[in-house]
Amino acid sequence: MKFTKFGKALLISALSAGVVVGVSSCVRSYTVGFLYVTGTVTGETANNGIISGYKIDHNTGKLTEINGLPVASGGANPIRAVLLSGSRFVYVLNRGVNSAGTGECSGTSGSTLCTGANIELFAIGANGILTPQATYYTQGLNPFRMIADSSGTFLMVLDHDAPDSGTLTGSSNSCTKALGSSTTTCGDVTMFKIDGTTGRLSTVTNAQVTSASGSTLSYFPVPANPIDFILNSSNLLTLSGTPAAGDSVYPYAYSSTTGQLTASQSSAQTLGISHATGMVVAGGYLYVMDNSNCLSGCSSTTSQIIPYTVGTGGSLSAQTTGAVQLDSTLGNPSWIIAEAKSKYIYVAAAGNNRTGSNLAESGIGGYNIESTSPLTLKATVPATFGSGSGPQCIVEDPSDQFIYTANYNDSTVTGRLVDPNAGILSSLKSTSTFKLSGPPTWCFVDGRTN
Repeated sequence: MKFTKFGKALLISALSAGVVVGVSSCVRSYTVGFLYVTGTVTGETANNGIISGYKIDHNTGKLTEINGLPVASGGANPIRAVLLSGSRFVYVLNRGVNSAGTGECSGTSGSTLCTGANIELFAIGANGILTPQATYYTQGLNPFRMIADSSGTFLMVLDHDAPDSGTLTGSSNSCTKALGSSTTTCGDVTMFKIDGTTGRLSTVTNAQVTSASGSTLSYFPVPANPIDFILNSSNLLTLSGTPAAGDSVYPYAYSSTTGQLTASQSSAQTLGISHATGMVVAGGYLYVMDNSNCLSGCSSTTSQIIPYTVGTGGSLSAQTTGAVQLDSTLGNPSWIIAEAKSKYIYVAAAGNNRTGSNLAESGIGGYNIESTSPLTLKATVPATFGSGSGPQCIVEDPSDQFIYTANYNDSTVTGRLVDPNAGILSSLKSTSTFKLSGPPTWCFVDGRTN
C-alpha cells in the first residue's frame, strides 16, 4: 500500500495525537499509592475489626476504594498496623475488647482483660488487595502498640500487662526479677523474629531474665502502666506513668542481631508531665505528646509537644527552646509527622470528646522548622487546619503532595493538599472528605503505584 504525502501527514498527526492523549490520560489517572485504614464496623461495638483500602490519585489526591476491600482484620478492635519495607507484608494488631466491648483493657483477669486480641499477618497483592496468612498471639496480656525495626527483622508488641503481673510476689514474679524488689506489676514487650521470605513470626526468648524455675522468659518485662514505646536506632524507649505519679521514659539497648532488650540505665528519666499520650520520632527528633488539657484531673494549660534528642544509652535531652504549645483550640495530640522535606511538622489532635465550654477540639496543628540546632518550631500561618472529628492518625502520601487523617468520631478520612513553600494545608480539588464504613483506629500508606 502506498500513501500520498498528504496521507502520510495525516497518519503521523493521528499517531502523535494518540501518543499525547495516551500520556496525558496516564498522568491524570495513575495511582501514586494505597492508603489503608483499620477500624471497627459500627460505632456501637468494637468487636468487628476491618481494614479498608483506597487508591490515591496522583493529580488530585482523591481516594477510590480498592476492589475486594474492606477485609476482616482477624480479631477485635484493630489499633495498629505495621507495613514492612518492600510492601509484601503487613501486620495488624487487634487489641481486643473488655467485657464492656471497648478497648480499655488493663487487667489480668475478669472484666478488664482483653478478649479477641491477636496479630494478623496479611500479604499485599500488586493491586493493593490484602490476603490473610497467619494469626499470632503475644506472650503478655492486653497488647496495644506495635513497631518493627527498619530492617524488617524483628516485630515488637507492647503488652499493657505481663503474664504474671500482680499475681505473684517475691522472687517468683518476673516483674520483681527484671525491675527491682519493690515491683510486682509491670507490662512487657513480646519480641518476634520475622521470616524475610514468608513474613511468619517466631517468639524471641529473653536471655536477660529467667523465671522462678530457671527457664527463659518468652517476653521482656517493662515498667507498669505503659503508654507507648518507640525504637530509635539501637535504643528502645518505653513511656510509662499515671496522673498521680507522673510520666517517665525507660531506655533499653536493642540488639538488631538477636532482638534482645537490655536495660541501659538504672533509673527512669522523669518528664515532669502526667498526661502523656504517646511518643513519635519525626524529622530526627523524639516528640512526647502531652495532653495537659485532657478529660479529667488535668491542669487548664493547653496541650503541648516536647522535643528531645536521644543520646548515648537512650538518654533524653530536652531542646533548650522548650515545649511547643498547641493552639488553644486543639487538644489530645494523637500523632505527629514531619513532611518529606523536613520543613514542617504536623500534629493531629483528636480533641476532647465531651460537651461543655472551653474544651479543645479536633484539627491539625502546623509548624515551621525554623532551626534544627537547637530545634525551633514556629506555628504556620494559619496555625490550625481542619480535619474530621477525632483524628487517630496522620500520614503523608508517597508523592509528598497530600496529607490524610482518619477520624474516629465521624467515620471519615480527610485529605489535604500540602503547600511545599508555606506549609499550608488546603482542601483537595474535588472533595476532601471520604466516608468510612465504621470508626477508624489507625492508618498507613503503601508507596507502590499502578
